[in-house]
Amino acid sequence: MARLVMKFGGTSVAGMERIRNVARHVKREVDAGAEVAIVVSAMAGKTDELVALCNAASNHYDPREYDAVVASGEQVSAGLLAIVLQAMGIAARSWQGWQIPILTTRAGGAARISSIEGNSIIAALKAKEVAVIAGFQGVNEETDRVTTLGRGGSDTSAVAIAAAIKADRCDIYTDVDGVYTTDPRVVPKARRLERVTCEEMLEMASLGAKVMQVRSVELAMVKRVKTFVRSSFDDPAGPCSGTLICDEEDIVEQQVVTGIAFSRDEAQITLRRVADRPGVAAAIFMPLAEAGINVDMIVQVASDDTVTTDITFTVASGDFDRARAILEKNKAQVGYAALQGASDVAKVSAIGIGMRSHAGVAAIAFKALSEKGINIRAITTSEIKFSVLIDAAYTELAVRTLHSIYGLDKG
Repeated sequence: MARLVMKFGGTSVAGMERIRNVARHVKREVDAGAEVAIVVSAMAGKTDELVALCNAASNHYDPREYDAVVASGEQVSAGLLAIVLQAMGIAARSWQGWQIPILTTRAGGAARISSIEGNSIIAALKAKEVAVIAGFQGVNEETDRVTTLGRGGSDTSAVAIAAAIKADRCDIYTDVDGVYTTDPRVVPKARRLERVTCEEMLEMASLGAKVMQVRSVELAMVKRVKTFVRSSFDDPAGPCSGTLICDEEDIVEQQVVTGIAFSRDEAQITLRRVADRPGVAAAIFMPLAEAGINVDMIVQVASDDTVTTDITFTVASGDFDRARAILEKNKAQVGYAALQGASDVAKVSAIGIGMRSHAGVAAIAFKALSEKGINIRAITTSEIKFSVLIDAAYTELAVRTLHSIYGLDKG
């Protein structure tokens, strides 16, 4: 008998009609004889509403109470879906994170799962009861209080639970029917991928593709959880098979480039004429790390005088002002002459495990972008991807250009 975890995102449970549609997807699997655990997000927009209420209550709220408030959205979704399933004649009950329990670290919307005791869920499944689990939440093992896992945390909950109960697979249901070569809204010729490796999916998720949350992909790769991305908006009677996220050896035919990802949530900071001496990089990046600001692309260019250097790097656009303030505060310690910044930039990336065995993949892109008049501000590369930082106005043109030159337009 198959054991299955099905995760449904906020748009999938946005109202009662959509919750009933989710229930029909669940019924299909139950009727096929599967043991089914479900993980649900809060209704679309509900988490934002709860966060806004916390901010309205106080500018300096207790993070433990923040968790208590925002975790309630998933609990509502789980309870409603359980009620609908029961009305359809399916044995079901809702579970909150602490009841399983999903043990986590610290509070304040940034908890990480430390362990899951899956026996209670397994017992329910063996008793032919569907377990409807509130995603995005757990319980702190030291304080015994509810915690939340951060945005996209329900994906992480689902994969972690699938690993804990030794599920045969984990289906992530969202508002698209799989992983595409790029965003179909930008490139209408974008194609759904039948399979994508965990490494490629991890790069896509971290570089702007919003199909799955990064931590959930990492967990699927480490725990070897067979994961599908599917659409909840398909007909429950005959849904699309979606995209399988799998190991590299499960890909029969490897393309050089699998997909093009992009992110407009970028800001560029350049420090001019920084003293070229040991310890300067630490003086720049340690204060940013301590403030929780993630630095992405880093480019260092030596100047003609051999005693100074220019350092350019990117941060999330939401961290731009904080990063500038920290660097300005530490100007004397760092020793730079000028700070320049830009928030009208975008990052475009090409990802593919085939890059490991093919030379000159990035050079083809650089040539194609130059022919379109697109200036590259910065470049970073790794074994299976490269990223370019460009002016935001050229984002869609760059994505379409790269999608075409690597043959991703072809059926």
